[in-house]
Amino acid sequence: MKSREEIIEIVQNELTLTNWLSEPIDLYKPIAYTMSMGGKHIRSAITLMACNLYSDNIHLALQPAIGIEVFHNFTLLHDDIMDKAETRRGKPTVHVKWNDNTAILSGDAMLIKAYQLLAKCPPENLSEILSVFSQTAIEVCEGQQYDMNFEHQDTVSEEEYIEMIRLKTAVLLAASLKIGAIIGGATPLQANALYDFGIHIGIAFQLQDDLLDVYGDPTIFGKKIGGDIVCNKKTFLLIRALKNANNTQRNKIQHWMTQHPDDPTEKIVQMTSIFNETGVKQACQQRMKEHYNKALLALNKACEVEEKIVHLQKLASELMQREK
Repeated sequence: MKSREEIIEIVQNELTLTNWLSEPIDLYKPIAYTMSMGGKHIRSAITLMACNLYSDNIHLALQPAIGIEVFHNFTLLHDDIMDKAETRRGKPTVHVKWNDNTAILSGDAMLIKAYQLLAKCPPENLSEILSVFSQTAIEVCEGQQYDMNFEHQDTVSEEEYIEMIRLKTAVLLAASLKIGAIIGGATPLQANALYDFGIHIGIAFQLQDDLLDVYGDPTIFGKKIGGDIVCNKKTFLLIRALKNANNTQRNKIQHWMTQHPDDPTEKIVQMTSIFNETGVKQACQQRMKEHYNKALLALNKACEVEEKIVHLQKLASELMQREK
């Protein structure tokens, strides 16, 4: 069994060796730029880790893993256009460095490239893998649409929010694991159990993101604290605060959600105070713990050999304890 560090090194080497450039250069240069921006490579790594649970020949899954990495970066590229984000991983976003039209077209090409790389799986797995990936790709789009819809909805329930993050974030983690497992020779029961592991870790991962945006250390988190509060994003924290609040607290929340000050410091302080009063941090941590425990149960069903799943267990633990 290879460690996560060894697998990430394999992924990074493959990304470095891949020639992303072609003609017309104006189409492919933004792709090369995007793929050189770094990142944690979690999705490609867990594809190989899942394969390694059932096979020593993880290189069978390497090109599909890179395809998943390309797809993930494609979603970020298009997200940045929709969010009008100016930076990504400390660098100018593609639509800022070039323009919106170039970013859209290069993103489209990345989506197609992802399919080409996934198709380099063992021929006997091709149909199933394309089916899993295509379903995942459309679900990611559905999750993004729900997220956009929430911006204009007066109320969003906790279950609606959990379903949105399942689609937008968790399904790609889950599919990465399932695709790796299929290539490695897992049984359908094992592959589906790994998928469930990915779903629950993905949901817990996003809930942790919600927490860090309010309660994280900005020197570690890598961006300003309170960004979700400033833009009135309907996170688990806000949804639960509105649910738990008394009339006075609810009126304060609604007041601050109508405020868009040039200096948002006071808004962040006041909203965080209400979050503290309504116990939403503890509620979010409890929900995270529930999904984390479900994830570990699913992982044990996927592979009963303890020494084989230790690296995925460690990854899950680190994702829950991360500070950025």
